[in-house]
Amino acid sequence: MAQGLKSLAKGRRTVANWDEDSVTMAVEAARALLANFSGARPVELTLASTTLPFVERINAGIVASALGFGNELAVRDVTSSARAAFTEVVSALRHAVPEHRVILGAERRVARPASTQEMIFGDGAAGVLIGFGPAIATYVASHSVQADFVDHFRESGSDYDYGWEERWVRDEGYMKIVTGAIAKCLTSAGLAASDVAHFAMPAPLSRVNEAVAKRAGIRPEAVVPTDFESVGDLGSAQPLAMVDTALRTAAPGALILVVAFGSGCDALLLRRTEEPISERAADDGRSETSYMKYLSFTGQIALEWGMRAEIDNKTALTAAWREGAKISHFEGGCCSDCGTVQFPRSRVCVNPECRAQDTQDAKSLANVPAHVLSHTSDWLAYTPCPPFQFGHIDFEGGGRVLMEFADTDPDELQVGLPLRMVFRVKDFDSKRGFRRYFWKATPARGQ
Repeated sequence: MAQGLKSLAKGRRTVANWDEDSVTMAVEAARALLANFSGARPVELTLASTTLPFVERINAGIVASALGFGNELAVRDVTSSARAAFTEVVSALRHAVPEHRVILGAERRVARPASTQEMIFGDGAAGVLIGFGPAIATYVASHSVQADFVDHFRESGSDYDYGWEERWVRDEGYMKIVTGAIAKCLTSAGLAASDVAHFAMPAPLSRVNEAVAKRAGIRPEAVVPTDFESVGDLGSAQPLAMVDTALRTAAPGALILVVAFGSGCDALLLRRTEEPISERAADDGRSETSYMKYLSFTGQIALEWGMRAEIDNKTALTAAWREGAKISHFEGGCCSDCGTVQFPRSRVCVNPECRAQDTQDAKSLANVPAHVLSHTSDWLAYTPCPPFQFGHIDFEGGGRVLMEFADTDPDELQVGLPLRMVFRVKDFDSKRGFRRYFWKATPARGQ
C-alpha cells in the first residue's frame, strides 16, 4: 500500500505489551539504573515523556512509590518534547547540588498504521543518575537553544503525530540550529570539534547524523549509531540511551558530545572517567511477529472479546490509598519472632507454630527472586493477551503468593522456572479513564 516505506522495512523495533506504558517502563529502567547504586537515595525524581498515561496525576509519583522511595522526595513530570528528559539532564548538571537526582525518559507512542512513524517508533525507557561520588562521566560544557521550529506536532487529545517534509527539517533544523548549538558548546569549553571522540544525536532522518558531524567538523568515526534498526526511536528516552551507548565504548578521558533536537536544541559535552560501567542487563524480551496483536495492544483495532470482558472495573481510590505500600512497592511482612515472610502483611503471623501478633516488619518482595510452584493457563477468562496465566510462586527466603504471569508463552511455564517481578498495568477502568498498577511475575530469561 505504501511503497515508500520499503526502505524502512528492515531490522526490528521494540513493542510494549498490553500492560506496559511509560510509567511501568520508567520503573523498569530505574530499577536497572539503581541496581548498582544501592546506597543512593535520590531527593528528586523526574519523569519525561510525551505519552504520560495521566494528564492530571503526577506520573513520577507512581514511579517513586513503585521504587520504594518514600514520601520525602520531590517528583515532577515534564513533557511536550522528545528532548524533555535530556533538557532536565543538562539543567541538573549546570546547577550541581550535593544530592542525588534520577531523571527518566519513557515513551509508548502510537503511530498511524502504514505511516513512517509506525516503522521507526520504538517503546522503551532510559534513566540517568546525577550526583556526587564515583562518576562514569563528568560535565564539561553545554549550550541550549530555544526555537519554535515545528518539525512535527501532536494536538492535545490526538493519538498521532503530524510530521513535515523531511528535507526541510534536515536543512533548516538540523543543519542550522543543531550545528550552531554545537559550535557554541565547543567554544564555551575552549575545544575544537576534532577533540570530540563520540558524537551522539538521536536523529530519525537517514544520514543526518553524518551530515551534521561533517558540517560541524567532527570526525566521521565519532558518530554513535542510533540503533534504530534494532530498537527504534525511543523518543524522550533516546538521548539517554545513546549516552549509555557512547559511554560504554569511550576510553577514559574521551570527550562525548550528545545533542537532542526538538523545539530547539540541547548540546552537552561530557568526559569519560576511569570508573568502570556495570554490564547491561540481559535482553529478556520476546520476538513478536503478529501485526494484529500489535494493533490490539495499541488500541487501533476493536476485537470482540465477549461478555467476559464486560466488567465494570471502578477503582476505589480510598482503598488504593490505604493499601498504597502493598500495591505500589509489593510490600509484605516478615515476622520479627520467627522470620516467616508473608503477603499481605497482617497483625498475626501465618506460621502455625508462631502466630505472634503485631511482630511484622515491612518487607518488599519486588526485587526478591522467585520460582514457579504451580501454574494455570485459562483461555476463557478475559485478558488482552490470551491466555490468562496465573499460579502460586515461592520467593527465596520465604513467602508464597498467587500471582499473574506476564510475557510468557503457554508452553513456557513449568514448576521451578526462575522468576522476577515486574511492575505492570493490572487492568483498565475504561469508563472513567483510570488504570491500576500491580506487580506480576515474569520468567527471568536473562538471569
